[in-house]
Amino acid sequence: MSGHNVKLGKESEQEAVKYLKKHGYKIIQENYRCSFGQIDIIAQCKGTICFVEVKSRTSTDFGTASEAVTQDKQRRLTKTAVYFLKEKDLLDKSARFDVVCIDKEGGKNVIDVITDAFEMDGRFSY
Repeated sequence: MSGHNVKLGKESEQEAVKYLKKHGYKIIQENYRCSFGQIDIIAQCKGTICFVEVKSRTSTDFGTASEAVTQDKQRRLTKTAVYFLKEKDLLDKSARFDVVCIDKEGGKNVIDVITDAFEMDGRFSY
């Protein structure tokens, strides 16, 4: 990943955290990593654990931010989320996947949150 993309990713994650806090999410952890993958933000909203993927784009040349969460990415997020829930003894808690899309248009950030963006793949449940 280029230095520009790393910087854009970090800035976007910081913007997403600010936005989520402003909208009632309590941040539990940022940049959670395990052997299965990485989750940008883990938060809680109204009693539900939210695994949040942040995607940003500076142009639509390669699609929008919301189009960037592929099936493969969803599988990796699912595995990582189940591992987190098991590790923290939270398997009995309600959980969902949200995606924060940040499209940078004309120097402004257009932020959209897709709540419950996809379902957990049952093959990875415990």
